[in-house]
Amino acid sequence: MDSPGPAEGAGPGHRTSPRTSSEGGAPMGEGDEGYGEWQELVGAALLGTDRRPGGGPAGSPEALLDAAAVHTVRRRAGLRPAGARPRPEPAPHDPRPAPPEAAGRRLAQLLAGRTGSGGGGGRRGSAPDLTELLPQWLAAAGRHGYRAPAALVPALLDAARARTDLRPQALALAGTRGMWLARMNPDWRFALRGGAGGGELPDVTDPSAVERLWEEGLFAERVALLGAVRAHEPAAAPRLLATTWPSERAEDRLMFLDSLRVGLSLEDEPFLDAALGDRSRNVRATAAELLSALPQSALAGRMAERALACVGPEGVTPPTECDGGMLRDGVVKRPPAGRGERAWWLGQLVEAAPLSCWRERFGGLGPAEIVALPVAAAEGWTEELHAAWCRAAVRQRDPEWSRALLGPASAPPAAGPGTASLAERAKLLETLPDGERAEWVAEFVRAHGLSEAFQLLGVCVVPWAGALGRAVVDALDIAREAGSYPWSFSGVMGLAERCLDPSEAGRLEALTAAAEEQPDASPGAAAYWAEAFQRLVATLRLRAAMLSELAPS
Repeated sequence: MDSPGPAEGAGPGHRTSPRTSSEGGAPMGEGDEGYGEWQELVGAALLGTDRRPGGGPAGSPEALLDAAAVHTVRRRAGLRPAGARPRPEPAPHDPRPAPPEAAGRRLAQLLAGRTGSGGGGGRRGSAPDLTELLPQWLAAAGRHGYRAPAALVPALLDAARARTDLRPQALALAGTRGMWLARMNPDWRFALRGGAGGGELPDVTDPSAVERLWEEGLFAERVALLGAVRAHEPAAAPRLLATTWPSERAEDRLMFLDSLRVGLSLEDEPFLDAALGDRSRNVRATAAELLSALPQSALAGRMAERALACVGPEGVTPPTECDGGMLRDGVVKRPPAGRGERAWWLGQLVEAAPLSCWRERFGGLGPAEIVALPVAAAEGWTEELHAAWCRAAVRQRDPEWSRALLGPASAPPAAGPGTASLAERAKLLETLPDGERAEWVAEFVRAHGLSEAFQLLGVCVVPWAGALGRAVVDALDIAREAGSYPWSFSGVMGLAERCLDPSEAGRLEALTAAAEEQPDASPGAAAYWAEAFQRLVATLRLRAAMLSELAPS
């Protein structure tokens, strides 16, 4: 069918009348050519051709569709092109090198989540889970100082959007190009809140440039700037915060305050002390926590005075009230459900007091000896007191007190001197040096097996090497030979795939063959164990290949 010709004076590419905005032109008006015909088609479609006088303009449903298609082609054929938008500024240059070609291909495979073998169903099969290896690839690439291959930045942003655990490393790898793209796609706007802001930070020694970005920048840019200032001159960070503190939102004040954990020192005390009067309860609590992590701070001194009045060689006497001074210093008055007020207040005082104050209070005894004393047993305060000391040891990063509260790894967890809670033990372990931490957990695994060790393994430095790696492999082998219910170890197996040293693959090879079913074993256990060990070996070898591919040539 012929299309309408151009109106007099219209040049090539112009239509006689504008069309619907959904097709790029102006909306169709009632006086426009073809408007009435299109309205008839719409009416016939809404009412049905058999309900319109004469059957409508097309006479049958098939004819109606044909007429609509022809009319749509006519409208589009004469569409007036919309004006081109200005081209965006080019992405800022990222001076970092791209990873080697083989490593880039591996990243594409990990982002796609392919396992390299087909098959579905509920069982994982023997192929590695590539999505769980993506964080390790990103971490290794970051250590080498690589940037993401340009073609993979969109997929990397999509992965970071779906998995918050990937965001710090993924956004660091995406770099300035990732931030540049995030400004153009609403789905990636999270990157502007959590990334570096997409541009170069100013020289932190240039006060005017720092002030300008701090007052005008995006939140992510301001967070990055505060971190850079903190790294250059720790005392300058609270000074910068103070310039805009009253006008910041409560949630932003909380995040800015939390950033002071890095490089925390007594120079931060005036700012933190002022934050104790903040209008936000969360900000006040965070300020009090940071001050209590500084044993020489005035708040820590006040807490020590209160705690020493409650606990001593003669026993435990919890506070009878929560006064105004305690409230200002961060003590929360109302306890959670199931906790008594006095126990709740006592715990908060003890955890905020400097651990160094207890040696003199107990006549020069060390942490292990103090923890072993039955000072609170008669009144039933032992668990509350030890739990508070555990929190203090974690907050103050005190390895000596952590060792005392952990006790020997071979002791039954319920008989631990400080706490039977594996979650609290994991936090205490994080205060110990890496090697000592791994040795303690290895001894725990040898003594108690893997069923109780999952949380403790999670705080050990990766890769698990030496005694810890051997202890985990041996414990898995023991569980297999005992015919243990295999699915109960799936969590540890998944952790081992990500954390065992790849060099352990050789030792595990002998365990990949299916053993004979034991009479008292769980049905299908032998096949499951063989499959799990095959996947573990394949994953360790893949991790070794990943690290080799990322190594600079």
